[in-house]
Amino acid sequence: MPTHANARSAELYLLIERFLSERLNSKLEKLPADDPKRQELRNQFQPAAWLEDAARRVAQIQAVTHSLKPIHPDAKGSSLYRAPDQLTALPVVGTHSLGPQFDADVVGNAAALDVYKFLKLSHAGQSLLELSVAGDPDLATALSPEADQARQWMDAFAGLAQPRGKAASHTLAKQLYWLVGTDAQDDQAFHLLAPLYPTSLVHRVYLQLQDDRFSDEAKAARAARKAGEHHARPVREYPQLAIQQLGGTKPQNISQLNSERRGDNCLLASLPPVWRSADVRALLNVDSLFKVFGGRKEVKQQALALRRFLITNPAPNMETRQQVYGRIAVLIDELVFFQAELLTLQPGWSDASACDLSLSQRVWLDPDAERAGGARMDHEDAVDEIAGDFARWVNMQLRNPLPVGDSEFIYWRKLARDELAALEREVA
Repeated sequence: MPTHANARSAELYLLIERFLSERLNSKLEKLPADDPKRQELRNQFQPAAWLEDAARRVAQIQAVTHSLKPIHPDAKGSSLYRAPDQLTALPVVGTHSLGPQFDADVVGNAAALDVYKFLKLSHAGQSLLELSVAGDPDLATALSPEADQARQWMDAFAGLAQPRGKAASHTLAKQLYWLVGTDAQDDQAFHLLAPLYPTSLVHRVYLQLQDDRFSDEAKAARAARKAGEHHARPVREYPQLAIQQLGGTKPQNISQLNSERRGDNCLLASLPPVWRSADVRALLNVDSLFKVFGGRKEVKQQALALRRFLITNPAPNMETRQQVYGRIAVLIDELVFFQAELLTLQPGWSDASACDLSLSQRVWLDPDAERAGGARMDHEDAVDEIAGDFARWVNMQLRNPLPVGDSEFIYWRKLARDELAALEREVA
């Protein structure tokens, strides 16, 4: 190993030497012991020879965050490199959302992708590409004892993230006219846009989906949900996920990140929700609306989630209070939805002899209930009683095995009464 000025330069040299040695050995393993090509390969992977060749071939590839090839594999237009902090922050998800940690992609000649793998080598949290861009003197010493030679190679490597030529579109690229003025009949009121594929954003989404679907933590969370147990990690599902293959049998021809994904391009479902609801039926032959309300799927899930959370005996802090408040707020919202459904029935349904609901529940669910049997009750009083009924129902969901009592009842009742009363005032 050549003599280096300091330990950092020596470490960088060892990093480079280890990379070349591993690549050489992987190629030698495929050749017979007496194959004359073995010596030829050893010569090619001498550091000076390989670095000279890499500095020449790096011009065949380009680091990008937005690429054209996924739009059409034969398109010859420009791809762009724009770090997330160089983009305008918008209130939607985009490449600008990635932050400082993101994966740049590489497009160009697939035969030169090994140069990018070399420049991705990291030392103390910085890649060789970043060090080349910064003109790091220790990297220069590690590359070559000849200062001019090292500078030429570093300049060539630093050019990987620079734009190549003038920006241009292509006949096979997508283009669209975007109205920026107010008169759609004025040709000058449009900008011609050439959309590019946000490859860095797509790769981050892919990694997140892989983690949510196949990681050990995600599997443990799903197992806990199936067993009815609490788990700190949420379970994330992606229904109707589609996979588009880019590049066919040669995904590396599209880009480096596409090759790492084996060509998989995940497409989230963009369909409108399918509304599924049973016919709304009058509450007959039950003495409390909560016997029906508590059997609704969403309500059961929220009540179960609240019980599981409290069973873990969480710390009595602000985060716990917010968690509990959020769960109760969802249950109150579900109660309001339940009332809204029953208000679509023909008024006066609670006058039926089979309706065993309390007066307060009939008044709250049926606009004509005040005339049923000549009984009268103000809506404000009805809301107070409904809030109390709700608080008792919540305690019943938690009482086994939690020691809930009057203090919890008072808190649930206050939350429900405040929300329902506010709704009554809004309707009025």
